[in-house]
Order: sequence, then C-alpha cells, then structure tokens
Amino acid sequence: MNVSGNKLISDDLMSKKVVTDPHSYYKTLREIEPVHWNDRWGGWILTSYDDCIQVLRDSIHFSSDRMGFLAKELSNKEKEAISPIFEILSRWMVFMDPPKHTQLRMLLNPLFTPKGVEKYRVMVKGIVEKALDNITEQGDIDFVHDYAYKVPMAAILQLLGTPDMDTESIKEWSEKIGLFFFIKADESNRREIACEGIDSLVEYLKPIIADRRLTPGDDLISILIEAQKAGKLDEEDVLATCVLLVFGGHETTMNLIANGTLALINHPHEWNRLQKDPNLIEFAVEELLRFDGSVKATVRWAKEDVQVGDKKLKKGDRVLVCLSAANRDPQHFNKPHDLNISRDPNPHAAFAHGIHVCLGAPLARIEAQEAILGLIQRLKIPTLHNKELKYHPSLVHRALIELPMSVDSIQEHIAV
Repeated sequence: MNVSGNKLISDDLMSKKVVTDPHSYYKTLREIEPVHWNDRWGGWILTSYDDCIQVLRDSIHFSSDRMGFLAKELSNKEKEAISPIFEILSRWMVFMDPPKHTQLRMLLNPLFTPKGVEKYRVMVKGIVEKALDNITEQGDIDFVHDYAYKVPMAAILQLLGTPDMDTESIKEWSEKIGLFFFIKADESNRREIACEGIDSLVEYLKPIIADRRLTPGDDLISILIEAQKAGKLDEEDVLATCVLLVFGGHETTMNLIANGTLALINHPHEWNRLQKDPNLIEFAVEELLRFDGSVKATVRWAKEDVQVGDKKLKKGDRVLVCLSAANRDPQHFNKPHDLNISRDPNPHAAFAHGIHVCLGAPLARIEAQEAILGLIQRLKIPTLHNKELKYHPSLVHRALIELPMSVDSIQEHIAV
C-alpha cells in the first residue's frame, strides 16, 4: 500500500474488493490522489474526469501503441512465442498511432456513423425478439450467455455476411483472446492462451474471406476486400480487421447489456420509469454507459515528459485512464453515484474521447437500446439467483462471469 494524505491507498487493482466494486476504490483514489503512481502495476492511475479527457484527447504526447511498447519489454524469444499476437494485433487500429491509425480509421468511419448504422435497427429488433422468445421459454437463464452475448454476436455476424458462423466456438476463442487485452491477472500463461484463440479465429476466418473474394456481397468483409483491391489495405490488414470486428463487435456490447440490465434490476424505480416511458431509452442507455459501463479503463503511454494534474509523467510511463472513474466525478456529474435514466446533459467518457473514440459506438448504442427496451417491454423485473456477483478479474473490462436469473413475461407487450 502507498501512504498518501494520511490515508492508505491499496495498489492491488486485482483484489476481489476492487474488481467487484471499482467505483468505491476510484472515489477514494480521486479524493486523495487523482494522479496516482501504482507501484504494483508500474504506472499512473488517473481518476478525475479532466485528467482522463486530457490524456485521451492528446495523441501528441500519449501513445496507444500497445504492441510497440510490449515489444520493448519482451526478449526475442518471448516475442517469437506469441508471434500471432504481434502479427494480428499490431494491425488493429485501436493499438495504432497516426498516420497509420488515421488511414484505417478514415476507411472504416463511414461504415459506422450514427446515420449509417440506423438502417440496421430493424435487423437488431428481429434478433432481440428471437432472443427474448428463447429466454422466456427457458425461464431460468444465465443472462450473460443466453441474451447479452447472443444479441450483439448475431448482429455483427449479419453485418459481416456470416450469420451461420459457429457462435459457441467464437465465444470460446474470444474469451481466450480477452486474456491478453483485459489483463486477467490470475492466468499465468494468458498470452499463450490468447495466441490459441487468435490462431483458431484466424484459421476459421481465412476460408470465409477467400470465398468472399470469389463471391462478394454488400457486407463488411466484401468492403474490406474492395479496399485491398484499391490499394488501401493489404491482405494481412483485411484478416486482422475481420478478427477485430468479430471480437470487438460483440464483447463490449455484451457487457454493456449485462451491466445495464443489472443496474436496472437493482433500481426497480428506474426500470418502471423506462417501462412507462420508453421514449427515455436513448437517455437511459447513455446513463447506463456512465453508471457502470463495459470498459473500466484504457491504457496509454507517455511519448515524452508531460504534466498531468499535479504530477510530471516521464517519457515511457504507462497510464491507466479510468473511464469509470471519470464518469462518476462529482465535478462533472450531479449525484454521480445515483442512477438517473433521464440525466441530461451526460458527457460521459464510456466510449473514450479523441482519435480513439470507439468506432462501433453508434452500433453498440442501437444494440443496447433495442436489447434493453425489448426486455422492459416484455418482462417483469427478473429475479436474480445469486446475491454475490462474480466479475472477470480485469484492469480494463467490467465483465460479469455469469448472471443467473429467472425471467417471466408480462401479460401484454408494452408498445412504443
């Protein structure tokens, strides 16, 4: 522990207490030392809104090149052992700095504008209805696996033009890949396991991409292939971006739907408000993103010495930008620990800020709006089976391992 301001600040970010309730930890840290050096993690922890936004928007002084910094930390032998990670992830724009990031982002941005993705809402509604039929028939479900996962996964596969992909295998591979991203501290060989997941997904996607070269459609894979033909991407970029779309296209939205639904169950007054006034759904999803979003934090590296708050960061320093902490900063949000589904304005940072603001945010919003509104309209407030919730031990993600519950339909659907 570090001693600061006559109070103790725990540096164990993976303790059960912090993983289960990061918001109380962030609150304490923000009040005592909002720019805090964590010896155990070996980097700075930012918990104030202003400091987080500063770093997120400053791509001049801060880098997102995770693979580049990781390469500097590993020996050649260690890098060779996890070569699939470097081959694929180094081509993901989320881990790129300009100008390469700018080139890829400009190519994909037009596909994920709010106006551009609105045309998918009807498709998402159909997926939600089918998923709701399934869970109401079952009665007792694991909400994470049986609903929160099924909706965004089905949607991204539709957009890729691959609706018949093996979703159970994809979930298994995604969980393995997630060990690398989400820094699951209790898995000693997480990088090797992540390689297995990447290898499996890559080998699964290769023949699909090859077939799409022969028979193109109006799907995302075909669009990427056309970009390659135009010289904007190479073959490895196409493959890596497909892996990113499959993995990133469902993982965080799944957790948003699960966390958001749990928040509404725990705040029945807000569930009932939304049920009575479904026009609040857009405000509600923004508030659920703020209140307990799917991404707790993101990582940056200082490119040079730079001032953040009252601290001087040195070149090469690692920085954990705590989005969830920023979203409950009382300097920017009135009663930040209260859930208010009509909160307005709501300048949350759940999708980050700056050049790396989440590409898929408009689609995630539609999926969450339809998935949560569908629940509200068709179900009574579910009954949770377990009082003690279990979360994946992660610095970055806010992800429930499971959410067992009983669901029961209301007699009549509530029409919007």
